[in-house]
Amino acid sequence: MEKISVSGDASLAVEEYLEYRRIVGDDDGGQTFTPEEYEEYKRRVLPSRLRNRLYVSWGVPGGIDCKLIGPETPCFCTHRYKQHRTDFERLPGLRRPLLPCRARGCGCESYRYVPRRGSQPARCSCKHAAEEHSEAPGLACRRCASCSGFRCPSTCGCGQPGYAHETLVETEEQRRARGRPVGRPVPYAAMGGLTGFSSLAEGYLRLDASGAELNSGARPVPGLRLPEEDDMAYFERRYQERLKMEKMANRRTAPVSGAKLPSRTPRQAPK
Repeated sequence: MEKISVSGDASLAVEEYLEYRRIVGDDDGGQTFTPEEYEEYKRRVLPSRLRNRLYVSWGVPGGIDCKLIGPETPCFCTHRYKQHRTDFERLPGLRRPLLPCRARGCGCESYRYVPRRGSQPARCSCKHAAEEHSEAPGLACRRCASCSGFRCPSTCGCGQPGYAHETLVETEEQRRARGRPVGRPVPYAAMGGLTGFSSLAEGYLRLDASGAELNSGARPVPGLRLPEEDDMAYFERRYQERLKMEKMANRRTAPVSGAKLPSRTPRQAPK
């Protein structure tokens, strides 16, 4: 296999373009901004993006976040989350802001996650796939008249059926009120519910507060990095948590002090 190498200048150019794409997304309409246009875009968009970020997740109300939505996560309308409106100069007054799809000709009024079974989207109870249903409100099936709307019976990793879940769009304040992590401010477009590497895992596998029951106290949640922690403080706390768990496990398996072990039955002397 041929090895491809690039110079330092070329590598820097690639990094700068990837940074540009994370920030601008599809807002340039496929025509890369000039340096002046790029600076103007950041000056105009980034303050409100950092101030008015919306967090998007999918789960059973009152339960864990089974799926955290990122830029590439598909919607019911088959378009990606990044193709929906996610930036607002002012947050709408609705309890659940609508995130309409910006793809030409799409009738999707707001982003809605469709569950998957492996690499394939889950099917409705009418046996037809999500793309065979309308993306318009009601999600009517295009293939059969008996279907009253998309209803997924497949069981999620949390143990609940897909139809018991809903797509939740919330502000930072609302997410903090639920005790869920909000991460650090980032300038990137359409981050949805992603706040760290653990966000990519399914809810029941996640170690942070979005994938496990919360303690009611003020103690830090294991696996969740606190906003004020630097690298050394975070890794030291995780190390101490692991030592504590190992000690507790050893106590459970150690014999109780003062307890007498059953004596062996003496062998009878041969006659």
